[in-house]
Amino acid sequence: MRLIVGLGNPGEEYDHTRHNAGFDTVSLLAEELRVNYWKTECGALTAKTTYRGEDVLLAKPQSFMNVSGGPVKQLCAKYEVDPKTDLIVIHDELDIDPGTIRVKFGGGLAGHNGLKSIDAKLQTRDWLRIRIGIGRPPGRMPVTDWVLSKPKKEAWDDFVQGTQLGCEAVLYYMDNGLDKAQQKYNSSAK
Repeated sequence: MRLIVGLGNPGEEYDHTRHNAGFDTVSLLAEELRVNYWKTECGALTAKTTYRGEDVLLAKPQSFMNVSGGPVKQLCAKYEVDPKTDLIVIHDELDIDPGTIRVKFGGGLAGHNGLKSIDAKLQTRDWLRIRIGIGRPPGRMPVTDWVLSKPKKEAWDDFVQGTQLGCEAVLYYMDNGLDKAQQKYNSSAK
């Protein structure tokens, strides 16, 4: 079973905010894989499907970003998912320009509280990440205000492009592996 987790915050007030880039990307994956039934389990909205014969579980933790690790750990345990080989986490990334992504395995957490929570619960950083660029806030705007805001009209296309690339990258990774996915998606990212 491949577990694909999009990070975000539940609730309409957070729909399409920068911090919910992971949720938006998983929603695009659900459309691409023709998923139309979601259920609640282990503190997450989940949908089962297949991709090229492989069982896939899409998930959106409903516990809020900063405590995403609990639902991720529960889903890994329930479905016997080995994070090192079968977990993909999709999240927003301040240090990457909007409209671009990066594919990363393991390593640092870049101060991302959702990733810190997953690391704390799984006791490993060795899992695949699709990092959706949202850029840094302008001027002295607090980071919290930036990530919890929706992109303005002029920035919307870049936000959508990032989520679309994230969706594409997940499937490309599943077809071609880590090295090829990194070559394809990391070379143009800033």
